[in-house]
Amino acid sequence: MTDKEPLDTPATSKETEGAEAEAQKPHKGVYLLPNLFTTGALFSGFYAVVASMNGQFEAAAMAIFVSMLFDGLDGRVARMTNTQSPFGAEYDSLADMVSFGVAPAIVAFTWALDDLGKLGWFAAFLYVAGTALRLARFNTQIGSVDKRYFVGLPSPAAAAAVAGLIWMSTVFEVEPDDISYLVALYVALAGVLMVSNVLYYSFKDVDLKGKVPFLILSAIVLGIAVISISPALFLWLLVVVYACSGPFLWVVRRKKHLSK
Repeated sequence: MTDKEPLDTPATSKETEGAEAEAQKPHKGVYLLPNLFTTGALFSGFYAVVASMNGQFEAAAMAIFVSMLFDGLDGRVARMTNTQSPFGAEYDSLADMVSFGVAPAIVAFTWALDDLGKLGWFAAFLYVAGTALRLARFNTQIGSVDKRYFVGLPSPAAAAAVAGLIWMSTVFEVEPDDISYLVALYVALAGVLMVSNVLYYSFKDVDLKGKVPFLILSAIVLGIAVISISPALFLWLLVVVYACSGPFLWVVRRKKHLSK
């Protein structure tokens, strides 16, 4: 053996192979806390489906909003506790597909679209397909787009738009048969907006830990007070305004571009 040859004994080779094998072993455990919130979101979506089958449409719509709350918490909790994982990301996407894709479509179909025949199930399927495509595109665009904006209407917002309409109509005793065709158009449009290239503000650049002017805090308190008057109506209106903000800003940008 010369001085230039590496000194390698069977013992060191076995240690290296053992370390590599250990590194390649899949992790058997998962983080509990963020996945509990994801499970809560999944359960709420499943409950919405079951409630709609029993004719409890108000409870079904409220369950979708609860699912939105859990979905908003799981990611924040994972970042705060440094418990992000590929498993959690995949689990969250699958839960979103159920809670914000399948559940709103089935609730809307059971509530108003069933009597429309093929038109009804086509509108519901268009919404489900839009959710699946929206989630797939979002997962592939992570890190490659401006985090200040979503490309297309986010699936939780689309689900809230559908659930909010059902909740508001149930509270104010609107007969679904009277607006069934409008509901079909509304649900289908929500699915189309999810796969569009329209930009929506994500609010991800808002610093929740920083200080804000007293006027902003007062406006938030006033907004909560207004929503408490009629949660079904004002939550639905809030989501509709957000859903319309994307196309409205697109038109504004388009006009500015053409005027140059």
